[in-house]
Amino acid sequence: MLKELRPALVMVAAMTVLTGLAYPLTVTGLAQIAFPWQAKGSLIESGGQVVGSALIGQSFTGPAYVWGRPSATVATDPADPTKTVSAPYNAASSGGSNLAPSSQALIDGVTQAVATIRAAHPDQTGPVPVDLVTASSSGLDPDISPAAALWQAGRIAQVRHAPVEDVKALMIRHIEGRLLGILGEPRVNVLRLNLALDERWPMK
Repeated sequence: MLKELRPALVMVAAMTVLTGLAYPLTVTGLAQIAFPWQAKGSLIESGGQVVGSALIGQSFTGPAYVWGRPSATVATDPADPTKTVSAPYNAASSGGSNLAPSSQALIDGVTQAVATIRAAHPDQTGPVPVDLVTASSSGLDPDISPAAALWQAGRIAQVRHAPVEDVKALMIRHIEGRLLGILGEPRVNVLRLNLALDERWPMK
């Protein structure tokens, strides 16, 4: 019996050391050398302090800031709908709403979001960019489309007492292109742009 078990036990021990220790340490070490910023969470600093990650969105609701995508991680207590049990952009609750296009709850939510966005942007008469009223599949999207950022320029310029064309120019400078020129879509990181707005036109 021991003779038959020994090869299996040796294989289990060897694979445990190889895949559970050697491989993770090797990959982690190479990542720290080749991609140190990404390996540490793509953290963004301001004034010497970490203020967030480039990979996870944050909730900006003030009129002076660019608003990001809605987050599907927001949840309320079934027993008390006024009580929030999960905050926006909560990585522990990452996921989409899983509501079908025919869902009345989805239709009502988007309709309300459109009304809220339009009320905050009376200068805009064109269609509301879809990413301002729909959540991403992860609920954590840190980016919005250039169109969604520029759509908000008038409101931000008015609140910050800045020329709207200068605000738009700053937004355009923060557009990130497709990965390797072919993957994904042009995008704007909401946190980076809002930090740049505060630096250029500080709120008093």
